[in-house]
Amino acid sequence: MFEFLPKEVREGLEMARKHDLKRKSRLRVHTDDEIFPVLRFWDTGFALEIENAPHLRGLVDLYDGSRHLYQCLVVASEEGNGEMVYDFKRSTAAKDKAPLDFVRNVNAPIALLGR
Repeated sequence: MFEFLPKEVREGLEMARKHDLKRKSRLRVHTDDEIFPVLRFWDTGFALEIENAPHLRGLVDLYDGSRHLYQCLVVASEEGNGEMVYDFKRSTAAKDKAPLDFVRNVNAPIALLGR
C-alpha cells in the first residue's frame, strides 16, 4: 500500500506507528532484571520492539502497569516488521491469594470471637 512513497517517508510512518503503540500499551514483560514494553498482545503470545527485545526463552511475568496479570513460559518465534514475536508455551493467570486445598462452606463464619 505504501510502496509508492519514498523510503524515508515509509520509515517515518513506521516509527510513528511504533511510538503510538508504545504510548497506548501499559503492558510490560518482566524478566530477571529487565523490563520490556509490549507492543501487541493476543491470546497465544505478544510482540516486543526488535531493537530492545532479546531472544527470550523461559519464564517471564506479564504486568499491566503495577498489576501482575500472567506468569508465562515463552519462546521467541519470529521476527519481522520491526517486532520480535513470542509465543506462549504456558500462560497462568496470577492470583493475589494462595489457592485453597479444601472446600469452603458458603455459610461458614469469617472469624471466631473469643470470650
